[in-house]
Amino acid sequence: MIGVIDYGMGNLFSVSKALERLNIEYKIGDRPDQLHGCDGYILPGVGAFPDAMKALAEHQFIGFIHQKVDEGVPLYGICLGMQLLFEGSEEGGQTDGLGLFTGTIRRFSGMDESGRAYKVPHMGWNQMNIHRPEKELLTDVENEYVYFVHSYAAVTDDEDLLYATADYHGAVPAIVGRDHVVASQFHPEKSGRAGMQLLENFCRVMCRQ
Repeated sequence: MIGVIDYGMGNLFSVSKALERLNIEYKIGDRPDQLHGCDGYILPGVGAFPDAMKALAEHQFIGFIHQKVDEGVPLYGICLGMQLLFEGSEEGGQTDGLGLFTGTIRRFSGMDESGRAYKVPHMGWNQMNIHRPEKELLTDVENEYVYFVHSYAAVTDDEDLLYATADYHGAVPAIVGRDHVVASQFHPEKSGRAGMQLLENFCRVMCRQ
């Protein structure tokens, strides 16, 4: 059973439909007592980082997430859900994150090294460059195109976190992870074959569904 964390800021419809297409058993809960005992958890997210952290606190999910991670239960963060796993974000002023990964979330500058402007947000299909093909999450996933929509990106000095990057005026973390905690900046449920393979790998391989 996969638990989908509902704190009011996730695209639950598209995630649930993707899980149904994969024949993965799941349940959605907006309180921790509704999600105890799951084999793995998905933390989706759409919106602003400070609002999301406030919502997680209001739904009493911050301690719950740390508890489950400490117990070794797999966790997959999607889009904003990935960003929340880092130490903090500069969006709307400095806001603390869940602190599961080292690094911070910063807005794309909109200006490249030569002084030319580029479009923010990073939106559309872009190719992944996989750095850690040995990871279970990346089984049968190649350097494929996936779908991004984000104005902020993770900045980290911990290269071991970087399972895959994408090139958008510099290397952008696309998939990150450590042990049983993984995440993607792009939306796997909107990213065709590669995205569905990632979700299936998380549920069936990492969570043993």
